[in-house]
Amino acid sequence: MLMKQKGICMLLLLIMVAATGMAQETTEQKALEIYGFIMMDAGYNANQIHPDWYDVVRPTKLPSYEGEFGTNGNTYFSVRQTRFGTKGYLQTPLGELKTIFEFELFGTGVDAGQTTIRLRHAYAELGHFGVGQYWSPFMDIDVFPNTVEYWGPPGMAFFRNIQIRYMPIMGDTRLTFALERPGASADQGVYSGRIELEDVNSHFPLPDVSAEYRHAFGFGYVELAGILRYMAWKDMNDDEIDLSGHAVGWGLNLSSNVNITKATVGRFQVLYGQGIENYMNDAPVDVGITNDISNPGVALPVLGIVAFVDQKWNDKFTSSAGYSMISITNSEGQDPSAFHMGHYALANLLYYPAQNAMAGVELQYGTRENYSDGWNTSIFKVQLSFKYNFGHTFYRK
Repeated sequence: MLMKQKGICMLLLLIMVAATGMAQETTEQKALEIYGFIMMDAGYNANQIHPDWYDVVRPTKLPSYEGEFGTNGNTYFSVRQTRFGTKGYLQTPLGELKTIFEFELFGTGVDAGQTTIRLRHAYAELGHFGVGQYWSPFMDIDVFPNTVEYWGPPGMAFFRNIQIRYMPIMGDTRLTFALERPGASADQGVYSGRIELEDVNSHFPLPDVSAEYRHAFGFGYVELAGILRYMAWKDMNDDEIDLSGHAVGWGLNLSSNVNITKATVGRFQVLYGQGIENYMNDAPVDVGITNDISNPGVALPVLGIVAFVDQKWNDKFTSSAGYSMISITNSEGQDPSAFHMGHYALANLLYYPAQNAMAGVELQYGTRENYSDGWNTSIFKVQLSFKYNFGHTFYRK
């Protein structure tokens, strides 16, 4: 009888312990994540690049003629990759509201070359809908390799855009549609000094439309994304020559991650389109000028290729190596020195001495080829990087 009572007491105790654990799981919910990292890069550039982009490899920013950016052989230090972000989670009657606010210190645009706050993400997601600035569905962030060079493969679609998205299928296999902020760049080429072009303004009456479908498999996934956009320009000059016009941009992006082994991942992408250069990681203008006044602009075709392999050697060491290419089909009105083709390759060895800490060395190479003046050049860099991750998660009862 005593043994039976002890057995019942033990069973009740186990039930109470299990119930307590379940109560903790159900009453404690993730509310806020604070995360980021401090990162320093130091290296030596054997050649030259535009001084605003001293710590990256961008083929479009390599010199377009001899000595454009001064002397070869420069040492650099940078902390511009440093990042900070927050993620919020809130239960609502419509489901969980997820938010992300993230910035880094890498200045671009009017802040190019500066160490300054730059917004990466400002995005909210509720159920199957999302709004704000986030990865464009046309790009696949999982193609980005495990490297320390900041800018990444030039042939990769890479664009954070303001958007409204609908995700009817979510998870490892997913389907996404989005309306994105329109915008384009234009190259006035050899006619850039003509007065007729001084008052030609861009016009974007419609949003860009993008979509992606990813299908997950046991070995990884395959993703196909597409984009369609309308670009116009209006000649505001009151003269006899009307340079107004429009062009349609479109693109298809096929990408994949392949788990070659448990420790080896292949990252691949092939992209082709017209007038989508501003969605690319490193490309020039979307529209090039022609010699036909009745049709003065044309959407420039672009081809992008990415092929990288990430290798985990053990718990302390990883490597990444690969190649990327971007090629532009130039229009006849562009300047002979306009960017035509770029190549990019690198290999690294990264060391993780302790949790949340990384140090690594990377060899980086890039080339630039001009449109029609016969110029080509290259860049070779050695970079050392040090990174420390931090973060904390807050829970609500």
